[in-house]
Amino acid sequence: MGFGLFAFAPVYWLVITSITPDSQVYRYPVTFFPESVTFDNYRSVFTDPEIFGWLANSVIVSVITAVLSVATSMYMGYSISKFRYRGRRTLLYFVLSSQMLPSALLLVTLYGVFSTFGVLNTYFVLIISFTTFTLPLCVWMLKGFFDNLPDDIIEASKIDGASNWRTLHAIVLPLAAPGLVASGLFAFMRGWNDFIFALTLTGPERQTLPPALVNRYIGEAATDWPELMAASVLVALPVAVAFVALQRHLVGGITAGAVKG
Repeated sequence: MGFGLFAFAPVYWLVITSITPDSQVYRYPVTFFPESVTFDNYRSVFTDPEIFGWLANSVIVSVITAVLSVATSMYMGYSISKFRYRGRRTLLYFVLSSQMLPSALLLVTLYGVFSTFGVLNTYFVLIISFTTFTLPLCVWMLKGFFDNLPDDIIEASKIDGASNWRTLHAIVLPLAAPGLVASGLFAFMRGWNDFIFALTLTGPERQTLPPALVNRYIGEAATDWPELMAASVLVALPVAVAFVALQRHLVGGITAGAVKG
């Protein structure tokens, strides 16, 4: 009960603030139930053409990041899980160690590299930056999932004459679908929610929703909390819907990736 209140209290406050009239939002003492309800804040967000431009940026960057992360990590995870070669475990821990670097250090380094090549303020810099974060965990998740697949299935496929390439794509990947979905959803959420990299590496034309909304609604003198909350609800909805729809695969994929080291 207590955990439920702790988890859902911010969500409740987010939704309530988004449908509360301005005259009641800033009232003191605070009221936990609005005396009246308004959808003017949502109407204002929907009629703002710039919102849809930032939304398109978020969708493009997040989807490509998810596809690129899964496409890369599934080959690496399968290689580490099912093949035996020198340096395999070293490579695995090297990938994991990259997660230990502070984000600020990576941000400064990536900014310098992208600035040198003149590619700042593009989708490319965001996709590459997000993928550097998502790839290590995706590799570990999928490696754990591949560990759970019996080697007998792979051996039977090879005895039937299938190549390693065909075995992976026709036999292994369909069986690993929950792990691929879990990894893809994780990478999508990472790209969708990022703030600091999208704010630093891009300008207004390529910014995604998190930094764009902050710049739009939070000013030096005042903050438009009702509209910011309404926009935040709309931003969170796609991820929430995807999480609910893919929950079964997400839990299975994360659990499978967690039981093997």
